[in-house]
Amino acid sequence: MPRGVPNVKRDESAMRFTSFHVPLALNPKHVGSNYLKSDSQTLWSRNAVRAHRSRTVLDETGSATPTETRRGAKVVVIHPGSRFLRIGRASDVTPLTIPNVIARRHAPLVPAPVYVQGISRPRDDRKRSTPSVVAPSGDEYAVNVASDDPFDAKVAAITVSLRDRMRFYKLRVTPNAASIATTFNEQFKPEIIPEANDPYRIDWIHSSEEPYLIGEKALRLADPEQMGYVVRWPIYGGNFNTRDYPSSQVIYNDIETIFREALKQKGIEASMYKEYSVVVVIPDYYDRLYVEALVRILLVDMGFKQLCAQQESLAATYGAGISNACVVDMGAVKTSIACVDDGLVIADTRMVLSMGGNDITEFLYILLEKIGFPYRDINLARSYDWNVMEDLKARICTLAESDVALNLYDFYVRRPGKPTEKYGLRAYDEIILAPMCLFEPRVIEFEQKRAGMRFLSRAQDIAEEMVEQSSDKFTERYTQAMLISTQHLFPVLVPAINLEGTQPVVTPMVQTPATEVQSAALTPQGPSVSTTTPVTPAGEEPPPTTNGPKDEDVEMADAAAPATESGAPSTSGADEEKSSENKTAEASTGGEDATTKATSNELPIEIIDVGDADPKQAATPTGPPPGQQRQQAPPPPPMIHIPYRAFNIDVSFEASKLPLDVAIFNSARAAGGDEKIRKYLQAVLVVGGTALVPGMAHALESRLQAIATPLVPNMEKVQIIPPPKDVDPRVLVWKGAAVLGKMDGAADLWITPADWELFGLRALKERCFFL
Repeated sequence: MPRGVPNVKRDESAMRFTSFHVPLALNPKHVGSNYLKSDSQTLWSRNAVRAHRSRTVLDETGSATPTETRRGAKVVVIHPGSRFLRIGRASDVTPLTIPNVIARRHAPLVPAPVYVQGISRPRDDRKRSTPSVVAPSGDEYAVNVASDDPFDAKVAAITVSLRDRMRFYKLRVTPNAASIATTFNEQFKPEIIPEANDPYRIDWIHSSEEPYLIGEKALRLADPEQMGYVVRWPIYGGNFNTRDYPSSQVIYNDIETIFREALKQKGIEASMYKEYSVVVVIPDYYDRLYVEALVRILLVDMGFKQLCAQQESLAATYGAGISNACVVDMGAVKTSIACVDDGLVIADTRMVLSMGGNDITEFLYILLEKIGFPYRDINLARSYDWNVMEDLKARICTLAESDVALNLYDFYVRRPGKPTEKYGLRAYDEIILAPMCLFEPRVIEFEQKRAGMRFLSRAQDIAEEMVEQSSDKFTERYTQAMLISTQHLFPVLVPAINLEGTQPVVTPMVQTPATEVQSAALTPQGPSVSTTTPVTPAGEEPPPTTNGPKDEDVEMADAAAPATESGAPSTSGADEEKSSENKTAEASTGGEDATTKATSNELPIEIIDVGDADPKQAATPTGPPPGQQRQQAPPPPPMIHIPYRAFNIDVSFEASKLPLDVAIFNSARAAGGDEKIRKYLQAVLVVGGTALVPGMAHALESRLQAIATPLVPNMEKVQIIPPPKDVDPRVLVWKGAAVLGKMDGAADLWITPADWELFGLRALKERCFFL
């Protein structure tokens, strides 16, 4: 045994493969060096000092004195989205916005474009029929469904919500509006516009030898299938579009190609990348593999000087000039919600809803089809037909009930090889029912929207193990806001003491959720209920409870929260005997107070083995009947600790079905108590292209006010913060990231290619504290 090394065990197995002895770690008490005891000893600090010295030497010699340029002129800001890519220098006023699409030349037998339906469809025999919402005589606001089609029932439920709001605002309903609109639309004949008289005619590409086309050029292909091109969108909902791609490497190549071609339009060639820093905007609720792939593309494949990753919500607050807000980013495919507190995104408040502007467009198309849409030959899989509906949505959709009227609209259809056609259209409440699907998502088919999507995976490495913060991957994967939103889906755990000395019995009473997510109506609660009471849609009732305690907040690392949903008394005599001895006074004052006090004293709840239980708990069950127990409301027995992952529920997917107003409230609840809820609901920042729908701010305010007023004490008026003057909400996130790229404080956030090669994903974690 080496001398001076204490507590070294002798190897008695005689099976060692080497005679080399690995010494133990040194005792820090006996070390006289200050190595790695201060921040100045880290690699980041040494790199900063080295860069400062080299800059000072160059300035003194005068050989490399930089020319005076605008702040941020050497910083590229990239904000990739599902529908559009926004890219430009940080010194630019507005970014370059191009469709995030690429058309690559494909081998023969090019697959035909297929549109993935995300909205319910009516039956084939009712696609062109008169809508079945008929108002009976005497009440103009009543809705009578005279159809057995499930789609008509879903639309009628949304119409009921609209009529209730119109009744509240004392707005009249036009009788027989749907029949009038259908008669007009079916008889309308389009007007032919000569090409010379169309100032917005499109120069279609009928032949091309280019290996790929990006952006608008890819959408101007007359017939991609016949020309041998396949058109793909590489990003979908804040992640990679694995549905349309055979492999992940093809996705990476397409994203890099789009980045390079977009930078060429900004005058930045590939040879200049090493001079530029890049700020990339990532989603709030991100996939680590997505972020790692983007960083590898920008730093390794493209060779930028350095990189900084920024979350969307934090960039939005920079762009709006505020430090605290509940940011709602409404994009084309997803809507992300997160609360920002003093420049830091609160991780537990992040939520992602699988609905956005594309769902409004598709729902508008289906509603217009019901009233005889005059453009019969429409196919949403074709880019020019999709643009027709996008233009209609931007011009006619509204969330202001006062704008609902039987109006006449016109639109233009531009198709390759055919003259421009001008159509007329009459519509009534279809213009407001379409955007109301965000608050009434019962018509959205969430299962179909994620059909065909694959989860990318890779082998674990040492860096990934060092990045992991928790051994429980379930709690790390889902946020507090998601768990609050899906509490009603977990089983109710009723503890039972087994006298045979075996493990406790779990009797799951699974609450079956409704197939569609209902909206707006909340679980009836008294005004004194704590903010931890889960807000559940109307179609999904909470688990049945007795006079037991209310739910406690679900902690990310505490998996016993579903058990606290049950206040049902046990039928075992052990608990009754215990309550009769110790809790007689508390029980006589009221079951609610007694059980609440007992639960607060017993937290945290742990697994209790029968073998270690108190001997009194092994007595013969001699308690009173269940009815008498329910009246006395004894304290609930300890619940059984079962992890969430044992229930096989996809929390993030189920939470993505929530109505927008309920999701915002649950996100604010996850930030803390009543004070936090009031703080964030009075500063709701709505950004993204879908935020441009007229009346969106008032629709959110009124619905959030109806939720928060009965549940939050002393709740003041909910406020929706408008974007700064003359700032498009679609580019607000990009402008916020550009502000960050120009700040001097961003010098501590940059990651160089050498850092990435040395640390990998760990470099992002150490430099960007939110990862």
